[in-house]
Formats: sequence, C-alpha cells, structure tokens
Amino acid sequence: MSKTVVHDALNGLLRDLQATHGANLVSVVLYGSAAAGDHVELRSDYNLLITLRRITPEDLRLAQAPTREWQRLGHPLPVYFTAEELSDAADVFPIEFYQMAQARVVLFGQDPFEFVKLSDANLRHQTEYELRSKLIQLRRMYIPASRSIEKLCDLMSDSLASFAALFRAVLMLHGEEAPVAKPECVRATVRRFALDPTPFEKIFTFRATDDSPPSEKEANEIFGAYMEQIDRVIQVVDEFATPGEVAAQGPGIRARNQEN
Repeated sequence: MSKTVVHDALNGLLRDLQATHGANLVSVVLYGSAAAGDHVELRSDYNLLITLRRITPEDLRLAQAPTREWQRLGHPLPVYFTAEELSDAADVFPIEFYQMAQARVVLFGQDPFEFVKLSDANLRHQTEYELRSKLIQLRRMYIPASRSIEKLCDLMSDSLASFAALFRAVLMLHGEEAPVAKPECVRATVRRFALDPTPFEKIFTFRATDDSPPSEKEANEIFGAYMEQIDRVIQVVDEFATPGEVAAQGPGIRARNQEN
C-alpha cells in the first residue's frame, strides 16, 4: 500500500471524524512506528488515538461510518478515550502512554498528553510484567516454529518489534533518552546494559531483507542467543529497585538506580 493511498485515506478519515463528532472531538493523534518514522510497509500499522469530551454508545455507533474505509485498507480501529480517562488511566497504562507521548503526531485539535502525569514506579511494574509475559509466550511459540527456518525468522522478527517497544521503557527507567525508532532503541539498550548485539542485528536483517539463515541449526542458535539476551534485560528490570523504593514513587527512585 503506497504512502499516497494511506495519506489520502487519513485525510479523508480526519474530515469524516470532524463531521461525525463535531464539537465533541478534542483531538486525533497518530502514534507508534508511523509517527516515529520507523514504519515498515505491510508490517506496521497506522495507530490512531481519538479523544472525545464524552463517549456514549451513540458516539461509538456514529464512528462506524468514518472508520469503515480505514479498516478496509487494513488499519486497526482507532483507540477512543475521553480527556479525563487519559489522566485517570496513566497509572495502569504507563508503557502505552509513555510510548504514545514519545512518538506522536497531533493531526487534529489539542495535544491530549500535555497534562498527563506518568509514574516511574508504575512503569517499572508494567515493564517487568510485559517482558516476562512476552518471554513466556515466545517460549510457547518457539515449540512449533523450531523446525522451520521461515517460521523461526518470522517469530524472532515479530517478537523483537514488541520487545523493542518495551526496551524504551527500560531505558527510560534508567534515565536514558530512549530512541523512538525500534532498531536504535534496541542498540541503545545493548550499549547501556552491555548485551550481545549479534542476535538483534541478525534479526533486523531478517526484518529488513528477508535474508534467512542458511540452515535450521543456525536459525535455532540465533534464537537461543536472542532469548538469552531478553532474559538479561528482564533481570535488569527485576533488580531496578527494591519493593520499598518502588512504593515510595519519589524522584529519588530514578536517581538511586542511575548510580547502579
């Protein structure tokens, strides 16, 4: 799908959303890889956050018409929040909100993240939970993929995109400026925590060129090295702060951990 087609569809969607929601529409925000300039055709989505003053079933029903063509082109339905909900939900969605706030383009209206406050303590908890959950899922998916070079490459490529997003949170916890683009974020994490860059670089090659390993044995070796490095990142997050320090949720949390 060409960028021109997506651009035209996005402009059409914006016009339709304004006509549909009228004064109830606060903002429309593009977030994620497309906003960061890290978009990969046929793999990445154009993610939209729509903020309304109120959200009723009728408001959502009316949204069906303007989003129909957007979905037909293969893009996900927009995420709907009220401005008040964005502020109230910051403690349970810290990773998502950090990522939206860092890689966003306001397409219409006011910036909904201007007054959202995010907590390092909440970020640490969710980061470890998400990393461990994705590692468990990666192990499960490896079982059927382990006998196929193509399936293994797809598994590593797709999973690294998800882990890279979580690496941003790991870097932010340690007071680092987290790059928005996924390859740069992974490389920054590798440098910060002295990881082995080899499996990550090989996976980025799969993702960019579809250049697969020459043998099943080599593909499995790359996967093993990849999983080992993911586990090292999880240990970094697990050791980031004691439960008492996390509970304090004060500015000293980040400062103390930067010293480690």
